[in-house]
Amino acid sequence: MKKENLMLTNETMYKAIIEKDIRFEGTFITAVKTTGIFCRPTCSARKPKIENVEFFNSTREAILKGYRPCKVYHPLEKIGQTPHYIKQIIEELGNNPTVKFKDGDLVQKGIEPSAIRRWFVKNHGITFHAYQRMFRINTAFKKIQEGEPVTAVAFESGYESLSGFTDSFKSIFGVSPRHSKHKQVVTMTRLETPLGTMLACATEKGICLLEFTDRKMLETELKGLAKMLKATIIQGHNPLFDLLKQELEQYFEGKRKAFSVPLFTPGSVFQQTVWQALQTIPYGETRSYKQQAMALNKLSAVRAVAHANGRNRISILIPCHRVVSENGNLAGYGGGIWRKKWLLDLERSNHADTNSAGLLF
Repeated sequence: MKKENLMLTNETMYKAIIEKDIRFEGTFITAVKTTGIFCRPTCSARKPKIENVEFFNSTREAILKGYRPCKVYHPLEKIGQTPHYIKQIIEELGNNPTVKFKDGDLVQKGIEPSAIRRWFVKNHGITFHAYQRMFRINTAFKKIQEGEPVTAVAFESGYESLSGFTDSFKSIFGVSPRHSKHKQVVTMTRLETPLGTMLACATEKGICLLEFTDRKMLETELKGLAKMLKATIIQGHNPLFDLLKQELEQYFEGKRKAFSVPLFTPGSVFQQTVWQALQTIPYGETRSYKQQAMALNKLSAVRAVAHANGRNRISILIPCHRVVSENGNLAGYGGGIWRKKWLLDLERSNHADTNSAGLLF
């Protein structure tokens, strides 16, 4: 679904801000006459009466009209984008994991502590201080796996006692630091998309999960992944997340039709075969479950192929949304049929636009 296909009448836009409809992000700006402030459609502030609202196509128009940007939801920042001041903080943590930013330290840097707390809760599901603790422990875990002595790692990580470090370590990884060398970590983050928030997990080998956060049985799926990999899933950063965010953004803008971010898909040989076949379905096209089974020379195993599709943990990148029933009905999508239709409409629309322009892709 293209943004321009959304009918932007005043009534539609007002309904969108009341419902905080993420589909309208990037399509208009809401300005409130009584406060002189403008913000994005999904702002959760108390909604004004419709006669006190003015809508603009861009932040530039709102600023030229004399409105000020909302200090809570930062409409000048792109949705899902990490603000510059948070990037600086994360970079400092990366350079020195022992640093502990307190509210006073943030204020000295010109950062409102409540703003950074809201951002981390929204984007990572944990507080900023919890993120710092996770980051220190995650860094310590990697050092121990590389062979560094536990005691040295504990104090280098900013802990004042070995017992305190051990307790924190065990609470996250379930084992003591000395018994963690064969334990793996799966890093998890949250991503904002036009279809809602997604959860991404990754190891050093690649992205191993990408699901919408409201998917049924997601918690069971995460537990199964952790058990299969003998790993602990923790909030944190993986360099692959930056590439994933970039490529997903391009996909939703209709500018990307294939992904290059590495994938890690543990599963049975049969599941691996099915998931690889899914990635050969061209952008903008669909296949029936029967056609998919025929392509795999598994015509007698249509149900098994469909079941393997359902076990796919990496939405969009492994495009199980391109598989439909033989009669063309949109059945069987963990993210919801409405999302499946949205994704197919997006791809068909851009596929048609590209073909009509005579371009290759």
